Amino acid sequence: MKNFSVIGSGVMGRGIAYTAALSGYEVKLHDINETALENAREYIEKEMNKSAERGYVSDEKVETALKSITYTADFEETAKNADVVIEAVLENMDLKIDIFKRLDEQCPPHTLLATNTSTMSPTEIGAQLSRPKKFLAMHFFNPVHKMKLIEIIRGLDTSDETVALAKEVGERLGKQTVEVNEFPGFVTSRMNCLIGNEAMNMLMEGVASAEDIDKALKLGLNHPMGPLELADLVGLDTRLRNMEYLYQTLGEKYRPCPLLIKYVKAGRLGRKSGKGFYNYDKN
Repeated sequence: MKNFSVIGSGVMGRGIAYTAALSGYEVKLHDINETALENAREYIEKEMNKSAERGYVSDEKVETALKSITYTADFEETAKNADVVIEAVLENMDLKIDIFKRLDEQCPPHTLLATNTSTMSPTEIGAQLSRPKKFLAMHFFNPVHKMKLIEIIRGLDTSDETVALAKEVGERLGKQTVEVNEFPGFVTSRMNCLIGNEAMNMLMEGVASAEDIDKALKLGLNHPMGPLELADLVGLDTRLRNMEYLYQTLGEKYRPCPLLIKYVKAGRLGRKSGKGFYNYDKN
C-alpha cells in the first residue's frame, strides 16, 4: 500500500496529508477549491520546514515528503489508483454519501475507504456503496501530526479484514488506535461535546470567565486544553454541527448551548475566523 488519497484540504485534510507524506506514502490531496489547495500547500510546506528547523525530522525526509504530495482538483485522478482514501470534508451526511458513491465507482476494488467523521454513522454511508465491507470511519484529531489517537469505527457491515487494515495504516502513520462499535458520537466526540457544551452554558450563566473555566479544567482535572479553547480550535461551526447531530440522535442532554448558536450566527467561529471564545491574531 503506497498510494494515499485525501478528499478535502481543510484543517483535517491537510493534516492527514502532511502525516501520510512524512510516513512514506505517495499522497494526493484533493479539493474542488483551488484557493483551499494553495492554502494547504503553503501550510504543509511551512509546518514541515518548521519541523526540520527544530530537529524533529531531517531536511532530507522533508524534501522527500514534500515531493510526494500532489495537490489536485481532479477527483478521478485522486481516486483511480488509491490504496487508501480518507474523506475529510464538512460534517454533512448528504455530501459524504455523494463523495463515497463517486469513490465507489472510481477506486480500485481493494481500496480502503474511510471517513474522518467525528460523529456520523459509517453504517449509513456504507449502505449506499457496493462494498460496505471495505468502508469504515477513521477519526483523526487536530492537530493531526501531533495527536496520537485514531478512533476506528466499524459500520454494521465492515469486515474484520478492513478493521485490521485500518489499524495497519494507523500504525504506519505513527498513531495508536482504538476500535469502537458504531454509536452516535463514538467515544471521544460524545464526551468532548458534552463537556464543551456545559462549559459554554456556565459561561453564558456567568459562573466564571472563559479563561477561568478553562484554567479550572486544566489545573483541577488535568485536561491538556480547556474546553472553550478546544472548541475554538475545532471551529465553533463544526462543533455546532456535531452538537445538532448528537441532539437529534441522543436527545436533550446534547441540546446546543444558545451561546454557541449565537456565536456561529455572528461569524465567531474560533481560530479560523480570528474570534471565538477568545480573540486570535490571524497574522
